Amino acid sequence: MNDTIQNLENVNVRIGRNVLTGTPRVSIVIPAYNSAEFIAETLDSVLAQKFREYEIIVVNDGSPDTEKFEREIRTRLEEIIYIKQRNAGAGPARNLAIRHARAELIAFLDADDIWLPEYLAKQYVYLNRNELDMVYCDATLFGDRSAYRRTFMETAPSDGVADFDAILDLRCNVITSGTVARRDQLMEAGLFESERVRAHDFHLWLRMAKLGAKIGYQRNVLLKYRVHPASLSGDAISRLEREISAFQRVARTIDLSKAQQERVAKLITRLEADLAVEQGKTHLLRGEYPEAVVAFRVANRYRRSVKLAAVVLAARFAPASLVRYFRKYRFEDLALVRHTF
Repeated sequence: MNDTIQNLENVNVRIGRNVLTGTPRVSIVIPAYNSAEFIAETLDSVLAQKFREYEIIVVNDGSPDTEKFEREIRTRLEEIIYIKQRNAGAGPARNLAIRHARAELIAFLDADDIWLPEYLAKQYVYLNRNELDMVYCDATLFGDRSAYRRTFMETAPSDGVADFDAILDLRCNVITSGTVARRDQLMEAGLFESERVRAHDFHLWLRMAKLGAKIGYQRNVLLKYRVHPASLSGDAISRLEREISAFQRVARTIDLSKAQQERVAKLITRLEADLAVEQGKTHLLRGEYPEAVVAFRVANRYRRSVKLAAVVLAARFAPASLVRYFRKYRFEDLALVRHTF
């Protein structure tokens, strides 16, 4: 395929000279925003794949680090389809790439994650052998803190068939960078949400499952999922707010049975309790003791427990001792949350 530059409605498309000329079997979709530090390693992990019948579509989502980003991809530019758009969010960036994709299978990869060399080969074989519409796998967590050298499924397990109810109930948790899906199923489900919303991938997997897409889980670690300090437990409030927002959106936008509506309502209640706990911990660490007491009381109203009742009393009458205790024995003792989205 010849080097080509197109300008379509504020979208710039450059097709590298070494991009596969025939129809690829897999189109790899990589949205990028503030990822210049990692993109070279991510692209190199794709170029090292044993499975070779693919095209790589990188979408620069109006990133403020574009100058540095383009320096990082310069030596790999002829291997990829490089698209630039005004900032619209990861969902629209992925949708743009899907619309440009030529393959019947779409493989998603975030711009800071890393595939192992056998990733595409094993995912491709597993999906087709089991006649699936979508497959996802496990990942090793890595990053700045060695304590996170665990697998994704150790923090957010997948158990049983990944149908609508299993995904809704968080019994099956999909990692987007470990996902390969049929393009026609993605299109039928309406692609990712175009609004700037949280957990847009979770919403899409639910819609696909609702329409009957057959989703499978390959119990192999085939990628490395980068965990940033901001995404760890210190940012638990943001994560819980994201999860609550996602389930509230599910309740509003997806046709649920009465039983499913009740389960979603219970999930939201549980998450709101977890959020109150995290807010209480934050207030406690800041020395905002009255606010901490209020937050822990709210949590205890949502989820009655002896532990929370004791924490409420300690926060009220001996807050300094409570802070010392949890700093010594880890604040995760109060977590009560699952790492999901």
